[in-house]
Amino acid sequence: METEKSRKETLKLIMQSQYFLYFGVLGIFLPYFNLYCYHLGFTGYQIGILSAVRTVATIIFPFVWGYIADKYQNRRSIFILCNFLSTLAWTFFLYTSDFTIMLIISIIYGIFYSPIISFLETFSMEILGKGKKKYGKIRVWGSLNFIFIVVLTGKIIDLYNTDIIIPLILSGSLIQSFISFKIPKATVKNREISLVDTKFLVKKNVLVFMFCAFLMLVSHGAYYGFFSIYLEKLNFGKTFIGISWAIASAAEIIVMIKSDIIFKRFSIQNVLIFSFFTAAIRWLILYFTKSPALIIFSQLLHAITYAAFHIASLLYMDKISPKKSKTLAQAANNAITYGLGMTIGFLFNGFLYEKTTCSVMFLISSITALSAGIILLSYHVFKNKEIRL
Repeated sequence: METEKSRKETLKLIMQSQYFLYFGVLGIFLPYFNLYCYHLGFTGYQIGILSAVRTVATIIFPFVWGYIADKYQNRRSIFILCNFLSTLAWTFFLYTSDFTIMLIISIIYGIFYSPIISFLETFSMEILGKGKKKYGKIRVWGSLNFIFIVVLTGKIIDLYNTDIIIPLILSGSLIQSFISFKIPKATVKNREISLVDTKFLVKKNVLVFMFCAFLMLVSHGAYYGFFSIYLEKLNFGKTFIGISWAIASAAEIIVMIKSDIIFKRFSIQNVLIFSFFTAAIRWLILYFTKSPALIIFSQLLHAITYAAFHIASLLYMDKISPKKSKTLAQAANNAITYGLGMTIGFLFNGFLYEKTTCSVMFLISSITALSAGIILLSYHVFKNKEIRL
């Protein structure tokens, strides 16, 4: 008979596999899809629009799917549905290189793809229970596969061409869809329509955090949208581009593994504030340098600007949200940051790409991250209330 301990270990293994697959696909999509569009001859503004419309869906539909999941207490079915429908939408990229059609596909894809990560985060929080500080040890499997895939894909593109990107992402998404059936059914004693508490979303501490987190992701628009293109314009090969992304992901692994120690020692707010100021330094380095060594060094700071920031944000929202609104809380976090923040970041930097240089884009990103850090620090000092696990 399966003990409670062995059951929890099995559930953790399932979640590790989910992150492994999700971020494996992301390891192809994030560094190379915009590069694929660049090789199709799209302008910087068109690339910015394509990136933005996918994230516009992240503003709206995580709320929609999260609200439905919490209201009917049925996350698993919606999670599986979104996996399969997003994969189906992606298949249409195989048959077109027209900007308008790709724009429509991106919108449909974003509707179903956008809530997947917030559902994964909620599943993880439930499975970990009181051991939420160990979230990083589950999430780290995503980073490990991201590293492997991003380097491997860079080498494959160097050997062939960017056309391979679309079928590679499709293959990974299809595997992810079938593996999503492994997510266990929730144990609900009385499956009934639940009243979802949304009032916590307008509390002052949540609004301040959301605004600062929004600015943080705006500052990442130049990086996620144009970093690979920037490196290619500096005459770096696809292998170096892949290695650069992989090093960033490798750096975050340390934070993931040691997340329980970090959040035992430091408050969630202090980790957030530190990540904002580190982001300002990271983008400033990319503004000043074209040196391969310094570019690689800036990628190491991803451990703080992504991993530490992401985990702190997730834990913060879980800590302050009501029990019956956990999915909505993570959906709101993803919608405002990776949704609205990235949308504005992509659109703004797509416009800047046509008007100025990539290095200037990173200077503006640095100022944006610095502003967010100052705002959160000021609120934190005034409030003088720490949140710890």
